[in-house]
Amino acid sequence: MILFGIVVAAFTGNMGRVSAEAINSAKEAVSLAITMLGVMSLWTGIMEVAKGAGLMDKLTGLMRPVIRFLFPGLPAGHRVNEYIASNMIANILGLGWAATPAGLKAVKELKRLNGDKALANANICTFLIVNMSSLQLIPVNIIAYRSQYGSANPVSILVPAIFATTCSTAAGVVFALLWRKKHG
Repeated sequence: MILFGIVVAAFTGNMGRVSAEAINSAKEAVSLAITMLGVMSLWTGIMEVAKGAGLMDKLTGLMRPVIRFLFPGLPAGHRVNEYIASNMIANILGLGWAATPAGLKAVKELKRLNGDKALANANICTFLIVNMSSLQLIPVNIIAYRSQYGSANPVSILVPAIFATTCSTAAGVVFALLWRKKHG
């Protein structure tokens, strides 16, 4: 597609415009990356402070009934529960990048609990569905993007985003539970 655009620009005499837009786009990409790095650093730091203050342990405790409901049969004291809870909490707070390390550890432990089989079991599929549907109370990325691109009210997306992610998570959970019921 890019090559086609360059060829069309060459034939229509717009190569100068293509070059200027490529440079402007690169500048905008760097600016956005710096903005997102700042937002990511702030929220990842807040997560680390919460972890150090014991807040994450308390939130993990509050998540136990949800984890037991979604992942019946997981050993109660196993570290996979902590990884799943950390991933879910980070996603709820809109911190997808902070959720990723815990999510990878959760999948690794779920796979280990599944006997290291190559085929994903119901727990892994359920985790991935819940992770991807990602209920978010604070859509940090979207707010940062809207702010970067000059939105007059970057947080105006808050209520629709909560509604949309609640619906996607509910649909994902229902699907995962129905699939688990049908396939064991």
